[in-house]
Amino acid sequence: MSILDLFRLDDRVSIVTGASAGLGVSFARALAEAGSDVVVAARRTDRLVATRDLVEATGRRCLVLPLDVSQPVQCTAVVDAAVAEFGRVDVLVNNAGIGTAVPASRETPEEFRTVIETNLNGSYWMAQACGRVMRPGSSIINISSVLGLRTGGLPQAAYSASKAGLIGLTRDLAAQWTGRKGIRVNALAPGFFASEMTELYPPGYLDAMLPHIPVGRLGLHEELAAAVVFLASDAGGYVTGQTLAVDGGITIA
Repeated sequence: MSILDLFRLDDRVSIVTGASAGLGVSFARALAEAGSDVVVAARRTDRLVATRDLVEATGRRCLVLPLDVSQPVQCTAVVDAAVAEFGRVDVLVNNAGIGTAVPASRETPEEFRTVIETNLNGSYWMAQACGRVMRPGSSIINISSVLGLRTGGLPQAAYSASKAGLIGLTRDLAAQWTGRKGIRVNALAPGFFASEMTELYPPGYLDAMLPHIPVGRLGLHEELAAAVVFLASDAGGYVTGQTLAVDGGITIA
């Protein structure tokens, strides 16, 4: 087997949550290009049609499903539908997430809880549902953020707390499942990538951040998607419980 063969995902099945826009679309397409059939799930199912077309253009099969990850019953239903359609689940990319930028003195309990319910709890419900059916050699990838490791200078207590919690969840699930179930669990901590999330930032914020990024630019979706494929595939077979920052170096600046 060649080095490049290690990155192949032929005959595997991946679930990508939050696959209706932005990075989730890139993840679904990259996994398909590597050979995986893909289940794409999100609340905005009308926008999943375009993602399905990108997956199927690679020659892989795609299943579109509605999903609000904050609802455990819906998470279980998505996994059950994936198994019914494809017979297995090998990869989970916990990408669904929401963001807010509200000063801590004014953030309401409901606003805070909504972010935690989606970003942290929703990732747990999806991991739990997949962990029940995944075979040895499977991989769970939680999409955290550099804001789980450092501050971005904006009032994002709920978002930062959810992403830091996701890093802790990653470590614990890896400790529980890698040795016993053969399921690797890792997290990615993206830096600044153009997405719906960055549309929350005030005008000029991203330009002001560029001098703090050693690479000197925003990340490309393909660069983060490549890291997803690495962690999903046998190329990352000796990596578990880790948080990989794909951030242009901002966490060391």
